[in-house]
Amino acid sequence: MTFMPTISFVKYAAPKKGLAIVLAGEGGALGDAAAACDPGKVLARAFSVSEFSGKSGSVVDVLAPEGSSLDRLVAIGTGKAEDLNEYAWLKLGGTIAAQLRKATEVAVVADIAGVAITPADVARLAAGVVLRSYGFDKYKTRKDEANGKDTPSKPAKISIHCAEPSAAKKAFADLQAVADGVMLARDLVNEPANVLGPVEFAARAKELEKLGVKVEVLTEKEMKKLGMGALLGVAQGSVRPPRLVVMQWNGGKAKARPVAFVGKGVVFDSGGVSIKPASGMEDMKGDMGGAAAVTGLMHALAARKAKVNAIGIIGCVENMVDGNAQRPGDIVTSMSGQTIEVLNTDAEGRLVLADALWYCNDRFQPKFMIDLATLTGAIMVALGQHHAGLFSNDDELAANLFAAGQTSQERVWRMPVGPEYDKMIDSKNADMKNIGGRHGGAITAAQFLKRFVKDTPWAHLDIAGTAMGTQANEINQSWGSGFGVRLLDQLVRDHYEG
Repeated sequence: MTFMPTISFVKYAAPKKGLAIVLAGEGGALGDAAAACDPGKVLARAFSVSEFSGKSGSVVDVLAPEGSSLDRLVAIGTGKAEDLNEYAWLKLGGTIAAQLRKATEVAVVADIAGVAITPADVARLAAGVVLRSYGFDKYKTRKDEANGKDTPSKPAKISIHCAEPSAAKKAFADLQAVADGVMLARDLVNEPANVLGPVEFAARAKELEKLGVKVEVLTEKEMKKLGMGALLGVAQGSVRPPRLVVMQWNGGKAKARPVAFVGKGVVFDSGGVSIKPASGMEDMKGDMGGAAAVTGLMHALAARKAKVNAIGIIGCVENMVDGNAQRPGDIVTSMSGQTIEVLNTDAEGRLVLADALWYCNDRFQPKFMIDLATLTGAIMVALGQHHAGLFSNDDELAANLFAAGQTSQERVWRMPVGPEYDKMIDSKNADMKNIGGRHGGAITAAQFLKRFVKDTPWAHLDIAGTAMGTQANEINQSWGSGFGVRLLDQLVRDHYEG
């Protein structure tokens, strides 16, 4: 199984055993504390032989270094000092985690020549180690397959040597809360659909009560009473009943209006009667990536005691083929009273969100609403897998989200909405239809959602390309990325706390 390392913070001291990892600045320069780990000066020769220049992420690994009792001495390049932003420190932490291999006793010396490293920098380094160390292997029963040849047999103990260990520890506690939220979201996305149905998802969200989150779970009976015909229409083909989960974190002033986050929680999407092709359908266990992100965000906000009032709402359903399943051509009535002609049962996420958004707005009257959904393949055609699509009716909210994406590197790119797209989803038989034709599929999906938010500032994040199956990077080696947790936590930190 995958072991998460334990991390502590200590004053600078030359490590005597195990693995020591030092940071080398531009040109391979070592700070005094880093140089003290290399009494035999083996790194200078290793740098020369390997043409190591201190480029960010580059690595030199020396086994049994001469003049030392260490097992290994590893130097990691940090690049130019001016490029060491918040995300760069996270990436450095991830690069450190990648070098651990079988080591169980590890010293990381957070010292770079000519760079003043703050406790916050050290904390981000540690958070990067944690995020990179995540793995999902709970269903592996053979240790040789689960662990791999370079995986330790027990958790690594990592001591990070720094100038202000107490301050670094305090800063890390804050980031650990966010990292735990990311890993919760990854766990939810990675779970197979036979294990994580709507009821089970709601139960996982209910566990947030341990952190002080108020959690309500609405059943099918309660949703029928509220008139959520759009959401219930998606769920009717599955033997697994739907759930709407309402999470409230009240960390702000008593009468302050909350900020709200709404997630699409389709635990498995067969496409319904408009069935998907068999190839790749197994990935549709991740079609609840938006709900996973909202749940992970609520964990992060509560665990770090964020000074904000926040609402998280997730609509959990399964979209299946069945004799009772919704048919193309059916007309449903949403909670808003607006009617929807369902021309394609595989355009189901917007139906779930329509009722969830209306309910959120009607009950809580939030400052803004942000929904997250693995909504369309069209957004991947437009943006690939490096940006989520951002659609909004509010320029300030959109700008804040874009800035948070640049800082966190969970990046978003704004796409258009506007009345000219309404004609594409107008229906002859109902108030609207749930698809708009071949062109602009991500845009017409957002335009559909816009009809359920009134004048409340709103943003829609289409995370179909970023929530799952993305390219591995320094801080994520998992199929489920947890995309959205760090982005939205950053947004709240920068603009909506206090």
